[in-house]
Amino acid sequence: MTAIGRKYDVAERDARNRALGKAGEQLVLQHEISTLRSAGRDDLADKVRWTSVQDGDSYGFDILSFTSDGHDRLIEVKTTNGWDRTPFHISRNELAVAEERREHWQLVRVWDFARAPKAFALRPPLQAHAELTPTSFLAALR
Repeated sequence: MTAIGRKYDVAERDARNRALGKAGEQLVLQHEISTLRSAGRDDLADKVRWTSVQDGDSYGFDILSFTSDGHDRLIEVKTTNGWDRTPFHISRNELAVAEERREHWQLVRVWDFARAPKAFALRPPLQAHAELTPTSFLAALR
């Protein structure tokens, strides 16, 4: 078990996952801006924000965009190099914002990123589309 533990660099894996996540977010950000510009909504395209980078990663979504008629689109991006059914992590905060802002929030699932990126969107409730399995615990000392 010790030999396996030494070969597995958790920090390196986390750094790769963060870089992949940011790359997926950037792809979706560019798509949102391009879509709004194509719809003749340069005014809205100029307001699209990469909230996870510009404002912090605690908003429960990564990108603030807009529909062509000006309604908010709160986009949480989940990116993997695997296929469309590759599991991904989602935070309690992201789920809470999805429930609170159902009409505006969506998850954009980017997959096969390294080869030929593809994407689809999921709307809340996420439990209708995916099995949500708790994978970590917060331990507070007594």
